[in-house]
Amino acid sequence: MALLHVNFFSDVLAISASMDVILPQKVSRQVGMGSAGSDKPLPVLYLLHGMSDDHTIWQRRTSIERYVAELPLIVVMPTTGRGAYTDMKHGYRYWTYISEELPQIVHEFFPQASWRREDTFAAGLSMGGYGAFKLGLRCPDKFAAVAALSGGLIRDSEHMLQNPVSQNDFAITFGTLEEYRGSDNDLLAVGERQLAAGVPLPRLFMCCGTEDAAYPPNVRFYEQFKDRMDITWFEEPGIHEWGFWDRNIQKVLDWLPIEGR
Repeated sequence: MALLHVNFFSDVLAISASMDVILPQKVSRQVGMGSAGSDKPLPVLYLLHGMSDDHTIWQRRTSIERYVAELPLIVVMPTTGRGAYTDMKHGYRYWTYISEELPQIVHEFFPQASWRREDTFAAGLSMGGYGAFKLGLRCPDKFAAVAALSGGLIRDSEHMLQNPVSQNDFAITFGTLEEYRGSDNDLLAVGERQLAAGVPLPRLFMCCGTEDAAYPPNVRFYEQFKDRMDITWFEEPGIHEWGFWDRNIQKVLDWLPIEGR
């Protein structure tokens, strides 16, 4: 298994960008680790960070490298700032970057990465959970499964707008509440439109701690769609913290439909 720190230029963002990539490697003498090298195209998991973090955080706060060591899976962890995986009202085009440009770059740099929908997944925590579900709901032809851990799925929920910093982030990213609600950034509206259109959607996984401020909005999302989407829901006592995410990213990896595991 290799961990690669990749620095490159993004035409969409017009700045230098970074991503960390975990790449399976055929080895026979790596003490204490498995090996999942393959001659076949490899599935790809886009693993997204939360609002206050960057591309390094999943390795620093969890044992993600150890958890995927025996999986035939490329893990791509990009940096996207505080832009909520959105083409910001006043800022960068992070949605275009994450949904269009980054996959092209990944496949250019790593030709062993599979292009198949069945092999493409996204997951994230907090803001990254919003980004993962946004990819799944808006690009269902590209993603087979997406997961949100303590996801900030409803960006205009009370807990997202209860302090001046969140209010400022919301205005910079989405504009006004009226501009956000019903738009392609409003996942409740996106989900309803895709269901009405009969679009085949990916499998969804949701988990949240019952003491987390994100718990009520997560329950709201689940209750609205549980009978109409393929959603796996898991909850346990917990707050918005890395112990919860370290435990539950393991559940996500077990749940992903990875062929040849």
